[in-house]
Amino acid sequence: MASEPVVIPEKIYFKIGEVCELVGVQAHVLRYWETEFPTLSPQKNKSGQRSYRRRDVEIALRIKQLLYNEMFTIAGARKKIQSEHRDTSKGKSTSRVPVDGGQQAPTLFDTGFDIEGDKEPIIQSETISAAAQTAEQRDALKTIAAQLLELRELLRTPRI
Repeated sequence: MASEPVVIPEKIYFKIGEVCELVGVQAHVLRYWETEFPTLSPQKNKSGQRSYRRRDVEIALRIKQLLYNEMFTIAGARKKIQSEHRDTSKGKSTSRVPVDGGQQAPTLFDTGFDIEGDKEPIIQSETISAAAQTAEQRDALKTIAAQLLELRELLRTPRI
């Protein structure tokens, strides 16, 4: 049962109907998956509507693949996704995006980088560890940092 790859549009937020169409499931299924898979957690706006990010859509596609194609149980799929999530957050390398002149742009978690000859580090690693005492706080900071990097890349992308 080979499925065609899904092309996710270049958007920051997706409504539940758009995600349903991309993933190929009904809205009640997505809402159920949110209760069963902690990694699938869309934000809600002031009116209570779900706002899915690209990462949420990718997770939903992975959940569907595990449940429908690879025939995992809900519990098995949850464990698999949690282990994959842990592996990607542990094994993430600090990849840098080239900027003008061939230099590498600093990422949010780089320590000791300088901007325009300023030799004092912008971000100290002690600041990050002191500011994020719990694993939840560290994960929240990493999520915010990833979102900021995503926004920065979207701003750099030329619009046609």
